[in-house]
Amino acid sequence: MVSKPTVAILGASSERSKYGNKSVRAHLESGYDVYPVNPRGGQIEGLKVYTSVKDIPVDQLDRISVYVPPQVGMKMVGDIASKPAREVFFNPGSESEELLEAARQRGIAPIQACSMVNVGVTPHAFD
Repeated sequence: MVSKPTVAILGASSERSKYGNKSVRAHLESGYDVYPVNPRGGQIEGLKVYTSVKDIPVDQLDRISVYVPPQVGMKMVGDIASKPAREVFFNPGSESEELLEAARQRGIAPIQACSMVNVGVTPHAFD
């Protein structure tokens, strides 16, 4: 059995107009097992929301996709580094030089790109 690729969406949102929600839907549509992360918890698009990336019950993620502002990302970068992932996307608006450098110092090779476009979905498809 081939397992699905996994993705954690940091800054996942229940508001369908927000990119943190569009990304959850885009990755689901692209065949990913999606783990939404938001400190409020609850459910997003029918999925359990994890309050921290560290709480996700898989040893290694294929992808972490960041949709939080850089100052929030700075508080999360240690948690991101503690959860092995093959790719870490810092989506437009989530990155700052300080955050990218902090990620690199923790052994993360940051990808500055839209993770939805990377899986072949235009964010506007969910408008």
